[in-house]
Amino acid sequence: MTTDSLWERTIRMTLACLAASLIAADDPGRQPASPVEARQREAEEVSQALRQSWPNHPEWVDMLTGILEEEPMGPNFGWFRTARTQTRFGWDATRRDDDRDGDGRVTRQEWGAGDADFSRLDRDRDGALTAPDFDFSGSALAPSPGSILFAHADRDGNGKVTPEEFEALFRATDSGGQGFLSLSDLQEAFDPSPAPRSGSGRPSKATLVRSLFRREIGSLEPGPMLDDRAPDFTLRSSDGKAEMTLSKLIGPRPVVLVFGSSTCGPFRSQTGNIEKLYRRYKDRATFVMIYVREAHPTNGWRTSDNDRPGVVGVATHQPRTYEERAGVARSCARMMDLAFPMLVDTIDDRAGNLYSGMPGRLYIIDREGKVAFKSGRGPYLFKPAELEQSLILLLHKKPAAGVDAAAATHAGEPTGASPRAVRPDSNPGAN
Repeated sequence: MTTDSLWERTIRMTLACLAASLIAADDPGRQPASPVEARQREAEEVSQALRQSWPNHPEWVDMLTGILEEEPMGPNFGWFRTARTQTRFGWDATRRDDDRDGDGRVTRQEWGAGDADFSRLDRDRDGALTAPDFDFSGSALAPSPGSILFAHADRDGNGKVTPEEFEALFRATDSGGQGFLSLSDLQEAFDPSPAPRSGSGRPSKATLVRSLFRREIGSLEPGPMLDDRAPDFTLRSSDGKAEMTLSKLIGPRPVVLVFGSSTCGPFRSQTGNIEKLYRRYKDRATFVMIYVREAHPTNGWRTSDNDRPGVVGVATHQPRTYEERAGVARSCARMMDLAFPMLVDTIDDRAGNLYSGMPGRLYIIDREGKVAFKSGRGPYLFKPAELEQSLILLLHKKPAAGVDAAAATHAGEPTGASPRAVRPDSNPGAN
């Protein structure tokens, strides 16, 4: 039996067990055989039975049971509980390597490297690296004054606020066109909306289940684990002018892989952060984006964020061919205006599934071709600042003897060179 047929059988059996409760819950024209509470208890019992009878179950089972039990959406929803960030460079490792006097703090003197890097690591600005600097436990979507301001200012939804957008926000906020903003103007403009009612804005169970097994809200595969060798792939650039093979990029510098698609609003909101990371570290690391399956196509879980005024060219159906996906990726590339290469995944989602890259994910591949950092699943755990911390600490470590020279020879390019196009062994656009 092939792996695919095993997956298909497992999925069919699981869905068959749950079909009756899903139909009853999502078909308003059907009269339920039992009260809503009874149906929910039944779904919870089935979910619990799945977890108990399948101790080493894959991550998608956590997501499926989370959907059926109507868990609140957030960083503890479904597979987000278990698909957490993996890194070599947490606080424990940093304290062990760099806290030379054992006082629980790494000072600038103990760090001994560049001041700019140290300042980026010292997130609380207290002059030393401590455990709070390594705490990224919050949700990437947690509201804050900055995120509220950003959402209002980023009119075109491309993740970058321009001076013109700030000027437009000023004019829109200035009541009466008086040429200045009052306290009341800002309070009214940025007053957080009331908390939504439980379940408000949440798609139906059937929509979520379909999006799950279509791999739109996430790949069913877990992707490589920390210190695994990075799976190889060859993909075309979004403009069709180049083809890149991951293994040809590995060696001289770490490689940062960015997975995402334009219909994922939270991913779009982070593209400015990703672009600034690239500009900050482009001479020390290689950055590549992989455009993957749409998270919120118009024929799937459609979100209002993709249809709001000013956001142009985002709403799209799920591409059915490689050419369609490449066209959507080119539109995304124009909107996001990233300065590093954007590759387009094959229509059978080979790279996206290999790396569990849907709807968004971040990786760092070290000079030896192994996973040094793997973010949690997007959108809740997609945090460029968390990747930056691990990237700095990886750059701070001296590579193993002989790695740089051997890897540079393997890659065929000197340290600091831009990624070069390579000829693939197969057609990356094939099904």
